[in-house]
Amino acid sequence: MRRLAPALLSLGLALAPLAPLAAQEASIAEPSQATPLQQRTAQVVELLNGTLAPEEAMAASFLQSVSAEQIKAIGAQLTSQFGPALAVEKIEPVSPARAAITIRMERALASGGIAVQTEPPGKITELLLQNFEPIDDSAAKIAADLAALPGSAAAWFGPIEGEPEFVFGDPQQPYALGSTFKLYVLSALARAVEEGRLGWDDVVTLGDKSFPSGMLQDWPEGAPLTLHTAATLMISISDNTATDLLIDAIGREAVEAEMRATGHSAPELSTPFLKTVEFFVLKGGDQGEAYARADEAARRVMLEQLATQGVDPAPILDLFSGGAPRLIDSVEWFASMADERLLMRRLVALEDDTARKIMAVNTALGESAREGWEYVGYKGGSEPGVRNLSWLLRDEAGQWHMLALGWNDPQSATDTTTLLAIAQRILALDR
Repeated sequence: MRRLAPALLSLGLALAPLAPLAAQEASIAEPSQATPLQQRTAQVVELLNGTLAPEEAMAASFLQSVSAEQIKAIGAQLTSQFGPALAVEKIEPVSPARAAITIRMERALASGGIAVQTEPPGKITELLLQNFEPIDDSAAKIAADLAALPGSAAAWFGPIEGEPEFVFGDPQQPYALGSTFKLYVLSALARAVEEGRLGWDDVVTLGDKSFPSGMLQDWPEGAPLTLHTAATLMISISDNTATDLLIDAIGREAVEAEMRATGHSAPELSTPFLKTVEFFVLKGGDQGEAYARADEAARRVMLEQLATQGVDPAPILDLFSGGAPRLIDSVEWFASMADERLLMRRLVALEDDTARKIMAVNTALGESAREGWEYVGYKGGSEPGVRNLSWLLRDEAGQWHMLALGWNDPQSATDTTTLLAIAQRILALDR
């Protein structure tokens, strides 16, 4: 759904995209001779271990976007997964103020990028650790970490037509998906194109708008977009307004039919198939619990009567930017690991690869995690208490695989960092 605190994705202490990283490795200087970049990189070890106050190393501009408490929480999450940070493994500079870095942890090498102020005191302005190469890991250790998560979790990895290589939890148990539901919209759109009912280059006009994430909510009303553009925004940046635009173009009932056509085990849990603005207004208003109790017919009447225009966005955005989980077991979109596998099979079966190309725009994986895969497509979803990360992959022999992880906790917030790290560990087991 809404990509909460987008600065926290991956390790996600990134305030802006990092520049291309140079390959030339620099030696680690002694503290008395170290540049500001080297000094601050050394402090990343202390930040991860919680032995240095974030205010000592991070620029004020950084802390305005990511609080000191969030930084401490991320460090605690990573050290619980990979053990304490031990040392700076290497620095690969691209300029005096920017570099690729690798931090050695007890059970992983964490790599990414860093940038510091060009003027004293040279504090950290960007930090992104997005690749975690496990050291001495195992399926049993990963399963234990999944079992330790609050709430419930499931994971599935393996060929979509074969036996799984890693399974955790009940593959038949439905999980709230968050924005991963948008893959059903993409599949319905691709099917409509395949059947000649719609075309990727059909133009639609921007009308009603949803809430962030995305960008179309800020575009002028009446702006023309092709269905291809809307679909790319829906998948790559999880644009909610683009999603609703597509559901209107395809038809709600057609999306519901597509979910059933995949072989979904319990499509009634997601019927009627909500638009994102309806999801937000129901959960952020006073009608959500009544909707959750209603049968399908009553729900459809409620949606027809639901006022989504002129709604005050402030309390809704507050709810989804750190509030407690709300109605995640009833007002949502749902799928089990087995259901997701069926959806991936349907996406693979499409003769036109446009939908799969759209899924590959944003893979959420760094270069090292993508190594060995000829194709990587991705969609994830999140809201308070809900996380889902789902990949469609093709190996160099042409065999299609799925990696999917779901984590629901109706009592407390979940986080993407923890689940993404586990996903990368599962992929590394296959190497």
